[in-house]
Amino acid sequence: MCICVNCHYVDRCITYHAVETQHQQPHLTEAPDFEAIEPTINVNIRHRGEDIEMEWDVVGCDSFTEEMGKWSKLRPGELVPT
Repeated sequence: MCICVNCHYVDRCITYHAVETQHQQPHLTEAPDFEAIEPTINVNIRHRGEDIEMEWDVVGCDSFTEEMGKWSKLRPGELVPT
């Protein structure tokens, strides 16, 4: 699971914005202004017949500042991305 969903900077982060793009998800912001320090991204590649699925998760980041439920606060009632 992406650690960004519990990060204080999730709605301002350029790295998370890129992850949203990769997942073809709506952006929390159209103009992120926070550059994460040393983000680590795991990319899982799955073959489903002729389709290839890629899942991007930020699993480490020197800028991570925990704010439990931050993503949920920004998108109340929506399922947290996994």
